Amino acid sequence: MHAWEGKPVVVQAYILIQTEVGKAAEVARKIAEIDGVTLAEDVTGPYDVIVRAEAGNVDDLGKLVVAKVQTVDGITRTLTCPVVHI
Repeated sequence: MHAWEGKPVVVQAYILIQTEVGKAAEVARKIAEIDGVTLAEDVTGPYDVIVRAEAGNVDDLGKLVVAKVQTVDGITRTLTCPVVHI
């Protein structure tokens, strides 16, 4: 199990991101530096960047997305998809 800011990881999610034209690589680089982000890659298709993130709980995940990821310049829309283990 990974640790996120010293806490056990309980919630993992993929964040699908649309960016301004030509900004995908820059957005992916900036997001990759955020604590709690384990992967950020620019891709082709309906989304421009796909991020894998982890947090201690759902509230921390929400804070990570709203306060850190969504504030990166060049992002126009995000969609957060929590990972479930069924």
